[in-house]
Amino acid sequence: MSATAAPATGEPTVRRRPLRRRLVPYWLLLPGILWLLVFFALPLVYQASTSVQTGSLEEGFRVTWHFPTYWEALRDYWPHFLRSMLYAGTATALCLLLGYPLAYLIAFKAGRWRHVLLVLVIAPFFTSFLIRTLAWKTILADDGPVVDVLAAVGFLDITNWLGMTDGSRVLATPLAVVTGLTYNFLPFMILPLYTSLERIDPRLHEAAGDLYATPATTFRTVTFPLSLPGVVSGTLLTFIPASGDYVNAELLGSTDTKMVGSVIQSQFLRVLDYPTAAALSFLLMALVLVMVTFYIRRAGTEDLV
Repeated sequence: MSATAAPATGEPTVRRRPLRRRLVPYWLLLPGILWLLVFFALPLVYQASTSVQTGSLEEGFRVTWHFPTYWEALRDYWPHFLRSMLYAGTATALCLLLGYPLAYLIAFKAGRWRHVLLVLVIAPFFTSFLIRTLAWKTILADDGPVVDVLAAVGFLDITNWLGMTDGSRVLATPLAVVTGLTYNFLPFMILPLYTSLERIDPRLHEAAGDLYATPATTFRTVTFPLSLPGVVSGTLLTFIPASGDYVNAELLGSTDTKMVGSVIQSQFLRVLDYPTAAALSFLLMALVLVMVTFYIRRAGTEDLV
């Protein structure tokens, strides 16, 4: 047998791994990096160049570094940005209020029905997003039973006072748009909440009970703080896509409920004003990024890992 002689100092010899083995993790990351470069970074660069172009579809567009396009887009369409943030924020709050009890039920009370309920949560994804949204036009029809019930219980009086509906009509109002957003993005809230709640050790609840904590106190001091990672993830997964959505505003709303996503879609495909559409896209990304960064810092996610 051969042995490697130890140094005179008595310290163990440190053998460096071969270069090929050290490069293995980077080779594994290469497909993902290439995917992000081709389908994320390059389109962003192209959009950035488009936003500072001038010209027309007939004459062609060329880069002239026309940055005033951003100011003009913000000046002309700031109500749509405000409306998008308001609708997305309201839908996110409703998703949290509706999704948390259901996620709690599935995680702690469902028992052998847990997997069935999880399948029901994701079942809407087996149907087209467009078809699901169109279905709400029938559900919220003026002569439908849903509107009759809402009017009978006085709910429409409250929403009329809040400016969410107009008289006895629900379709083509802000309430219809927010309802569609809430329905379509609710699973994005429930699944992270369930994952976070399911990881909580039930013995913590038993310990809280042994210390004479009431169920409300146990939820406030144990369950909800430990589920905050799911709350943060769920709100981000709901708010970010909802703020850029245009399908619900197009199908369930009216000209007075257009969101910025609707304007971008119109500028790209109908007006064919590509620089304005690109500028609006970047303004929306910047606004969402600022709001998400502020939210994450306020949520203290460094303590939620």
